[in-house]
Formats: sequence, structure tokens, C-alpha cells
Amino acid sequence: MKHRFASLSLLVASCFTLHSALADEVQVAVAANFTAPIQAIAKDFEKDTGHKLVAAYGATGQFYTQIKNGAPFEVFLAADDTTPKKLEQEKEIVAGSRFTYAIGTLALWSAKDGYVDAKGDVLKKNDYKHLSIANPKAAPYGLAATQVIDKLGLKDKVAGKIVEGQNITQAFQFVSTGNAELGFVALSQIYKDGKVTSGSAWIVPADLHDPIRQDAVILNKGKDSAAAKALVEYLKGPKAAAVIKSYGYEL
Repeated sequence: MKHRFASLSLLVASCFTLHSALADEVQVAVAANFTAPIQAIAKDFEKDTGHKLVAAYGATGQFYTQIKNGAPFEVFLAADDTTPKKLEQEKEIVAGSRFTYAIGTLALWSAKDGYVDAKGDVLKKNDYKHLSIANPKAAPYGLAATQVIDKLGLKDKVAGKIVEGQNITQAFQFVSTGNAELGFVALSQIYKDGKVTSGSAWIVPADLHDPIRQDAVILNKGKDSAAAKALVEYLKGPKAAAVIKSYGYEL
């Protein structure tokens, strides 16, 4: 009996050691709009694979500069498809690793209940003092916001009212703290399981701006990383897809 227990203990220890040896960390640069979904996905990813996801959040344009300057990221989840494509052309990624993991949705949002109407007419009424957007040069959601403003013919009207956040998180914070009455944010920041979770919002029709196709890539620093490959495969799977859709993204 003692021999059997000893053998069992040895087997469990061996399995644990093997699992620990195979487990790894993956350093991920994550577009700010995808903060909540990746945090939810990370829990299941770590539980299901044993690998640990270590994320940094920010603007896609800023991440591009950091990657070009040697930042230690192994996987990049961008807020657009042009930046990953550019990195691909510059031979900064593992060939064949680029894919679209989500298609983003833009929303006009206020922290005040009832402030934003279902058609976004509040934007045209121009009664607000400040309109928050993300930096359009660094953040794709900010660029989409400027496209909406242009398409609605409001560029001159809102020019003196725009406050820019460095990324979509800061743009959201300007509104959530009351420093701006309303702003353009990622729907994923205010949406969960089929409804807006706070304040009031207009979900911007997709035909008012270019599609926000969000691409992921394995960067060259992750070419030999089992955790990097596992994460990319996990993002393509059903568990991750369910989380992504629950935050208002299309696939």
C-alpha cells in the first residue's frame, strides 16, 4: 500500500513538474479598447493552458513605436489592421500569424442617463462644452470618431470643443469623470451581455466610418514562445469568441 501511494505521489509530482516546465509567460501589447475582454479571456487562458498572460495597455500607434524600438512584446493585439500589416511588411512579425480577432464598434457616450439619444442627435444640437475623443493619430477609434464628425458635417461646429485623450481609455475617463459631457468611446468600454452598463449612448452606425478591424500578430520576439502560439490559437477558439462578442464586438 505504501508503495502504491509513493508511486502515485511520484506520478502527481512528475505531472506537476512537466506542466510547470511547459507553462510560460507571454508578453502582450493590447489596444486600450480591448482591456476588459482580454482580462476576462486571460483567466480562462491561464486556467486552460497553464500559460500566464502579462498585458500592457495603450494606443496602437504608441505600441508600434515601442515595438520598433525593441519593446519585449511577443504578441500584439492592435485596434486596427493597418498597423499589424505595416509590421508584417517590415518583417517584424512571424510570417502567417496575422489575423482579425475582433471588429470594433464606436459609441457616442455620456455618463449621464438620458443625455445621449438613440440617434445621436445630441451631437448636432451642440449644447455641450466638451467632446472627448482619442488621439486620431495614435488610436483607430479616435480616427473613426473624426470620420463620423466629418461625415455628419460637424467639423467646424465641434472644433473648439474637442478634448483628446492619448488613447481610448483616457477618452473614456474624460467622460466618466465629468470633464466632458460626452465623447466617442469603444462600445466594449460601456457594454456587456447585450446592454449599455451605465449612462446613455448612441451606437454609431458602421457606415459612418471605416471598419475598425482589429488584427493580432505574433511578433518576432515571440517566434519561439509556446505561450505566444497558444494565446493566438486560444483567441480563435469558442471560449474567447464568446467573451469578445459579449463586449459588443463582431467577429
